[in-house]
Amino acid sequence: MFIIETYTLAVIFCVITMFAWGSWANTQKLAAKDWRFELFYWDYVLGIVLFSLLFALTAGSMGEGGRPFLEDLSQADNDNIWSAVLGGILFNAANILLVAAITLAGMSVAFPVGIGLALVIGVIVNYIDAPVGNSTLLFGGVALIVLAILLNANAYRKLSAQQQKVPTKGLVLAVVAGLLMGLFYKYVANSMFPDFANPIVGKLSPYTAVFLFSLGILASNFIFNAVLMKKPFEGAPVSFKDYFSGSSKSHLMGIIGGIIWCIGMSFSILASDKAGPAISYGLGQGATVVAALWGIVVWKEFKGAPKGVGGMLNAMLLLYIIGLGLIIAAR
Repeated sequence: MFIIETYTLAVIFCVITMFAWGSWANTQKLAAKDWRFELFYWDYVLGIVLFSLLFALTAGSMGEGGRPFLEDLSQADNDNIWSAVLGGILFNAANILLVAAITLAGMSVAFPVGIGLALVIGVIVNYIDAPVGNSTLLFGGVALIVLAILLNANAYRKLSAQQQKVPTKGLVLAVVAGLLMGLFYKYVANSMFPDFANPIVGKLSPYTAVFLFSLGILASNFIFNAVLMKKPFEGAPVSFKDYFSGSSKSHLMGIIGGIIWCIGMSFSILASDKAGPAISYGLGQGATVVAALWGIVVWKEFKGAPKGVGGMLNAMLLLYIIGLGLIIAAR
């Protein structure tokens, strides 16, 4: 299987993850305007599963290092299989709430609050499991990102007050999503053998782990998303009949969104071998900056905001960038 050999390449893979995780939500906005997020999400999950399988059968089955995908899958212990699947279940619960928060509050709010919180929790949890990197730099970067989250939440509060909107539901969903999102990565990381060049019996390769993770997402979606279709956070209930009556473009946008996200996940997991799970996850979640820029610059989500909000947003982005720089320097 393909394995990353250097920390520099690992950082490059994390940067690609950052752009993938920060950009996939644009596909939801590019689907039909009346295409509900609950319907979009089925195609998104399908895209994740399809890419994880294709990546495992190609990059995960080539070269001499590690262990090829099908051989690795056949020897996996049940505990490690379950750990990867559980990661998928936790991620799916978090991500459905995040997509709902994007619908209600926009990318420039849902990502900095939800994913920013996930970054903080994820770095702490993954560092406790695998303490790789300079803790002072790592947690200094996390502290700056916490300040950025608070600035963004305050900017959204000011915008909502001016527009006479109640921001509570979107913000609460983003916070709950972030709390769950910070936990999933460690279960996927724990299912794998720590040195990707030296397989351990019963443990998973990164490719097998991501594939089983995607199956956890798919299986849990028949519970989580089916419930939301009947009892949505906002709007009337939708049905599977509505899903099958959607346009080809809307379905395609969902699949592409899932593929883009899974590229980020796969690259992040591969980078964790040389960067360590805490740094790999934390740097990848710099997606917040990318998503915030999409929301602010392209989708104009803060258009007409009151005086002072622009300065808050600029300070938020600056704190995020400095914080991410400290996370990179931690190794």
